Amino acid sequence: MRRLFTALLVTTLAACASTQTPPPPSPDSPALGAQPEQVPPAEAPSDTEAFRAKPPQPGKAPELVLPTFQSAKLDNGLTVIVSTRRELPLVFVGVAFAAGSAQDPRGKEGLADLSYRMLLEGAGTRDTVALDNAFSDLGVSPSLEVESDGAQVGVRVLKRNADPALGLLADMVLRPTFSAQTFERRKKQNLDALVRMLGSPYMLAQLAYYTAVFGEDHPYGHISSGTPASVQALTLGDAKGFYQKHSGPKAAAVLFAGDITLDEAKALAQKHLGAWKGKATPPAAPPPTAAPPRELVRVIPKPDMEQTIIMAGRPGIAVGHADEYALELATTVFGGFFGSRLNMNLREAKGYSYGAGASSVPRLGVGPLITFTSVRQDVTGPALKEVVGEMSGLKDKPISEKELEAAREGLIRGFPGAFETVEGLGASAADLFFRRRPMDEYNRTVEGLRKATAAEVQRVAELYLEPAAMQFILVGDPNTIQEQVSPLNLGKLTPVEPDAAPTPRAAK
Repeated sequence: MRRLFTALLVTTLAACASTQTPPPPSPDSPALGAQPEQVPPAEAPSDTEAFRAKPPQPGKAPELVLPTFQSAKLDNGLTVIVSTRRELPLVFVGVAFAAGSAQDPRGKEGLADLSYRMLLEGAGTRDTVALDNAFSDLGVSPSLEVESDGAQVGVRVLKRNADPALGLLADMVLRPTFSAQTFERRKKQNLDALVRMLGSPYMLAQLAYYTAVFGEDHPYGHISSGTPASVQALTLGDAKGFYQKHSGPKAAAVLFAGDITLDEAKALAQKHLGAWKGKATPPAAPPPTAAPPRELVRVIPKPDMEQTIIMAGRPGIAVGHADEYALELATTVFGGFFGSRLNMNLREAKGYSYGAGASSVPRLGVGPLITFTSVRQDVTGPALKEVVGEMSGLKDKPISEKELEAAREGLIRGFPGAFETVEGLGASAADLFFRRRPMDEYNRTVEGLRKATAAEVQRVAELYLEPAAMQFILVGDPNTIQEQVSPLNLGKLTPVEPDAAPTPRAAK
């Protein structure tokens, strides 16, 4: 019986399978019995790499949009500078001072830097740790920069914390503690940083450069950090005296950048710094100085150094000078970008260096014009000859329209990079205050770069990059320099010690 049931079940299933309804034909299926359409084979590409022969064309440059800066003054003379940007709820809040390292007395180089850094070491009832913790509670840490023409301290905070952040900054500015204990610790930190910094041949070259170009007595004749000897001699009284002499509402500005309006900024500034009193005024601009005649080539001996630092320069121009834009273009063509004449010669054509550069940085008084590179020791003489040759060549081979346009476009399109962050906007606002420039300075700069003619650029290139007016500083192996540089007849090779203590004299 069981076998019969199984046989019936198998038979039934087989019948079901044989009577299953076939699926309807697809519209794309060929008719029964018809031959499928023959699809011709795809043609093989003749050259899959042909596209490489034509470089991709650049797209249309985006429209240049520069930030807007606004300013106002409180009744006590304090300047308020604001640049509004609404994209994010962030604000940079800072305080800028009109005095910088150019106000260091002779023999006390580094005083401005040390004095301003004492603001981070306690204010009001807070010592260093308590002040740092108060900023940490807001999720920030203050930064401080000291330059030749001024200094600034500030933080980037969420907009809702801008009020307490400015409150802490105001405490630092109005009620710095300047305690003896923290002064000695901060001075030691500055000295340690200097020792590390001066281990760099490039920094030694910079020290020698400023002295050679501006002279030991000029306010710009040293770097902001000073030297180990000058910083070691500084006292707490020096630091207090500097800050009391140079700080005050008429010689300072409150900076705001980001999600804040001018009215909001003025209200915050009035709340925290409106009662600030003081007689300090912005110091006079350092005097201009002419390019001294070159009588020697300064050599910082570093026996067996595998490379030689070559630095050359002269006093440039002050901000607002009629040649400012043309000189920036000329310096850029000479050595201001990768495709510049100097870099293409030393790096690409000769293979002497990984790179070479040049810049002109106008300051309130007079700015540095500097050329620099680092080359293999064995080509020190030939490389220096090429540097001089490229300067002379500006007369023999005038700047072409193609070179000028490359420099012009590169400088103008590089502008937005400085304004990408609220900190960058704040630093730009500080620069306007230090250099005492109008609020539309960046628009004026772009317009000046666009309007500078080829004739103007050629004139200033020949005037300011004349090799006879350049001071040369070399850091490297003295025997190699003696052997290879002497035949160039650029001046008497003279060893110098740029980090030695300056000669003391009466303070200014």
